[in-house]
Amino acid sequence: MSKPGPKPFYHEGIRFECQGSGKCCTSRGSYGFVYLTSKDVKRFADHFGLSAAQFKKQYCGSKDGKVFLIDPPEANGDCIFLENGNRCGAYEARPEQCRTWPFWPENMKAKTWRREIASYCPGVGKGRLHSREEIEAILEAQEKD
Repeated sequence: MSKPGPKPFYHEGIRFECQGSGKCCTSRGSYGFVYLTSKDVKRFADHFGLSAAQFKKQYCGSKDGKVFLIDPPEANGDCIFLENGNRCGAYEARPEQCRTWPFWPENMKAKTWRREIASYCPGVGKGRLHSREEIEAILEAQEKD
């Protein structure tokens, strides 16, 4: 359901379709943790044929009760599963955070969207139209996690 007040910049929806560039998986010099829910850990563990504990020991860190993918030095801030600079090596098992890109709360401000997201993500403006209601449902689900 749409929130009362001024209409957000995406009130008529946003066209977006992943183009497989991998740009969302690379560090742009800013905060870049990929946080995992328990469902994400299980999905990854199943994908790799590991127990959840084994997956977390091999691929995760934790801080303040939050589990995240590790960022080994050789990855240079990029996702540990990024292959050849543009492909997710675990796409089928990717976490919810990745599945909801680019519809993250911090991205859904007009200035941020224009200057940061649309300027480097080739999927913006392509593909199907995601409605305001759909976008807000994605945002609300993230707030609950």
